[in-house]
Amino acid sequence: MERCIFCAIIAGEAPAAVVCETDELIAFLDARPMSRGHTLVVPRRHAAGLRDLDGALGERMFGLGHRLARAAREGALAADGANLVLNDGRAAFQTVDHVHLHMIPRYAGDRGAILGRIVRRKPRSSDDAAELLRRGITA
Repeated sequence: MERCIFCAIIAGEAPAAVVCETDELIAFLDARPMSRGHTLVVPRRHAAGLRDLDGALGERMFGLGHRLARAAREGALAADGANLVLNDGRAAFQTVDHVHLHMIPRYAGDRGAILGRIVRRKPRSSDDAAELLRRGITA
């Protein structure tokens, strides 16, 4: 069985631009973002999907997603909105079998760009989005 990429990131065996972390959760920039600052909130303990996730931990995941969305909107990223998305199962387009919440900053007029990125997601270029979100989440 292939090792989970998110578990490798959590173990420090794979690179990631970490935005913030707690004892139970880690948030890092998506490797193929739909927008600048697209962040994944991931439980440190492996859970393939919602059925494997403790409800209280799920609440904390969404709480951190909420804080990140506010940081994206109110901080230097100056997003006009945010999507919080959790895809549960292959039928729902989950591509990594480790439950994760997407926080996708949205900008006025980005609908066409977002739709195109759903089909053709490209690797993230190095940018300062992780630092900007870190600053925004602590503000």
